[in-house]
Amino acid sequence: MMRSLSLVALITSLAVPFSAQAEGDIAAGEEQFNRQCVSCHVIRNNDGEVLAGRSAKAGPNLYGLAGKALGAAEGFRYGDSIASAGAAGSVWSEDNFVDYVQNPTEWLRDTLQDRRARSKMAYQVREAQQAQDIYAFIASFE
Repeated sequence: MMRSLSLVALITSLAVPFSAQAEGDIAAGEEQFNRQCVSCHVIRNNDGEVLAGRSAKAGPNLYGLAGKALGAAEGFRYGDSIASAGAAGSVWSEDNFVDYVQNPTEWLRDTLQDRRARSKMAYQVREAQQAQDIYAFIASFE
């Protein structure tokens, strides 16, 4: 009995880090982040150190994004729709991120079942693989 409990505990502890890993390529994501995201976003840790990007403030700080509720970055004024999605329980998973950055307004409309939902983010990542890579890069800063 003790041996099977230990095995279950080991498997459970190993499952968490593996499930949090993104499918994208971190190096390719860094390149795409630097091409597509830095004009609006920064990745700044809790000590204020800029880890990626510049001091852009048009979009929220993306540090600690993975698993966080939508619209939850401190110090950023979100639009009503994304704040509502976060309040309803939506979190930044790889799938949500990839779908959102490819068409932010459409994703919010589908998620909230509200044809009037809008995103403040006008930019769209064109390719799903690029979006996966960007997510992998951002998630690497956890």
